[in-house]
Amino acid sequence: MSSQQNPAIVFNSIPNDYPIPGETLVYNTTSSIDTSSVQLNGGILVKVLFLSIDPYMRGKMRDPSKPSYSPPYELGKPIDAYGVGVVVRSEVSDFKPGDHISATLPLEKYAILPSNTQASKIDNQAGLPWHTYIFELGMVGKTAWIPYKAFVKPKKGEVIFVSTGAGAVGSLVCQLAKLDGLKIIASTGSDEKVQYLKELGVDVAFNYKTESTKEILKKHGPIDIYWDHVGGETLEIAIDNINNWGRIISVGAIAEYNGQEPYGVKNLRLLFAKNLSVHGFIVGQLERKIGNLDFYEGATKFFQEGKFNGKVHLVEGLDKAPQLLLDVLKGKNEGKAIVKVADD
Repeated sequence: MSSQQNPAIVFNSIPNDYPIPGETLVYNTTSSIDTSSVQLNGGILVKVLFLSIDPYMRGKMRDPSKPSYSPPYELGKPIDAYGVGVVVRSEVSDFKPGDHISATLPLEKYAILPSNTQASKIDNQAGLPWHTYIFELGMVGKTAWIPYKAFVKPKKGEVIFVSTGAGAVGSLVCQLAKLDGLKIIASTGSDEKVQYLKELGVDVAFNYKTESTKEILKKHGPIDIYWDHVGGETLEIAIDNINNWGRIISVGAIAEYNGQEPYGVKNLRLLFAKNLSVHGFIVGQLERKIGNLDFYEGATKFFQEGKFNGKVHLVEGLDKAPQLLLDVLKGKNEGKAIVKVADD
């Protein structure tokens, strides 16, 4: 086979706040690849099918001198994200052509993964859409399932508050909480998303841009569990309105991802005064430490029963990825943001 174009999304500049499509991230079409003869050096050649677009990617667009839990993107190189692909050629005995895998993949049409890749082979006997293994049965699903099972310790009748409740992880957490008989309060950023939360069975869904989080929690709380995606002032309000022996699960701090001045939470003394437990985690590290807590069996069962399902915001074309990431960071996406790169 002759050489063909291998487009990629390249990290071009470090942003001060929101990443700018075409400046921070550039769609580059100058690279090419011969899939039949390119050297694999003991690795595998993968055709990228679907890629997950998530808020954490903003944190990787930083100066390499700034430490964080994940390595920064490298200027002039393709960025990476969690995705699903199909093996084209392989020099790794565990993978053969035609196998579908989930892994951290470069944002390019074809990718060469090293021999020590952490890719997982997908057993899709049910014939589910491949992007399901990015969302409900992939990293997003694990981000909801594993810490929920490990840290929430729900008791029927308790009250949980989920910030960014209509987001990919938040919507799955709301469904798990419903199954456990919790009263659910969830915030989101638009009236359309409020309606979606109500359709999921959320008891108190509200638009934090038009209603006061403080007043909502005062009226419908106190809460026993806070599932936190945003940090900042919302965390402070939740601490004020949480019961003694409450649990806080810290998933992210999107309020601080885009160059905003960090909000100084002023009531941290209540962490000990109220005997609160705070659990922060990085899902991959947590899974390595405690296992997946029956994720594949349990989540697949609930998914097939319609009890662990989310809304997908799917766009076609790798070139759309920079704008989709910006939409995610600004809360404009309507469901789990996924880019379809190629057909199977």
